[in-house]
Amino acid sequence: MLYDWLEAQRALARSVGAWTEYTGRLFGLPVAPGGIAVPGSGWFGRFIQTAAQAPGFDIHSVTIGERQVSVKETVVAATPFCALRHFAREGLVVRSAPYPVLVCAPLAGHHAVMMREMVETLLEDTDVYVTDWANARDVPITAGRFGLDDYVQTIERFLRMLGGAGVHVLAVCQATAPAAAAAALVAACGEPAPLSLTLMGGPIDARINPTAIGRFALAHSIDWFRDTVIDIVPSRYAGAGRRVYPGYLQHAALMAAHPHRQLALESQYWTNRMSADEAKTAESRRALDEYAAVLDMTEDYFLDTLQVVFREHRLARGIWHVAGRHIDGSALARTALCTVEGDRDDITGAGQTHAAHTVLTSVPQRSRMRLTIADCDHYGLFTGARWREAIHPELARFWRSASVRRRGSPVRPSPTSESRAIDSGQAAAMSVRR
Repeated sequence: MLYDWLEAQRALARSVGAWTEYTGRLFGLPVAPGGIAVPGSGWFGRFIQTAAQAPGFDIHSVTIGERQVSVKETVVAATPFCALRHFAREGLVVRSAPYPVLVCAPLAGHHAVMMREMVETLLEDTDVYVTDWANARDVPITAGRFGLDDYVQTIERFLRMLGGAGVHVLAVCQATAPAAAAAALVAACGEPAPLSLTLMGGPIDARINPTAIGRFALAHSIDWFRDTVIDIVPSRYAGAGRRVYPGYLQHAALMAAHPHRQLALESQYWTNRMSADEAKTAESRRALDEYAAVLDMTEDYFLDTLQVVFREHRLARGIWHVAGRHIDGSALARTALCTVEGDRDDITGAGQTHAAHTVLTSVPQRSRMRLTIADCDHYGLFTGARWREAIHPELARFWRSASVRRRGSPVRPSPTSESRAIDSGQAAAMSVRR
């Protein structure tokens, strides 16, 4: 199996790396945290090796106004395949606590820690919950299968636990369709639905402006994917014997599809390192580690996603059933809806996320908003300047408006010239430039 062979090569690479650093020390080469300080010396190792373990979120405090506020991280619920992490701001005394945000992280290659910057920013406003999906290689085969239905039901369970109406849901990339499905299932049962649903850069309707990913999914049969990209977890891991779409293939695909991002992260890291800025070096190294931290997906989940989302478009066509229950987009009548797209997103095509407005038909027009962010690629939706300066402020206003509206008050925050919640049948599309 390729999985076994690659593990052997990685062990060899780690051994060679240790000897390289030892030899460098002997010859007096400068050494900094992370190894010998020779530009480019670590890129190949990061190319062939994925992280043994994903880095932790490690958010210990946030700055709110002029005050440094401690943050406590706990796991408040868990299944064999997912941990629900809670990031709570400690010591704050407020008269009206804002509703928390549930971040539904994608299960599409990267670990949830890729959302770290998003979580840190959101903590300036409120407490945050995050779905932290497990690496399938670490889940014993005795835990059973995990498919797309299980993903939806996991989010559904967390929504019920959090009280539904007491939380804003923010779903990114692959998580958008199952998060919308879970919210609809909760509402269809007559239980309190989320205050709002924010969908960012995800394939709600992959038929619209299909990207290379969507075209590739259609160009090959499910059997082709099963025979070509599925491997078996080797014996050294807890999930030995489980059939997975392995992280090493996803890592290679990410490097090939987005070399510019890897180059930008590497360049920033070495610029900071050669300037001897320890704080910025640590920050940029962390960004590299987060990007390289990929996980194995179960065969069932990966193939289900291809079939349901990219080949049959079941949510968009209104024919999706989860565990025998129909996903009724009209069930969400009291949940505000916001969709966010980047105009340079080459992973999710233009209009695929905004399509949620035609799927979730019962959301009142005054509770809808759609944002198209200028000069923003896929990763810019949740990291970097576009997230911090253009997207987060708009979402914060949207959530405040949705919270006030659910409480039954007619008072609404004044919209800016660049952000308007819809109060009529006017078009909701906006391009945000800052």
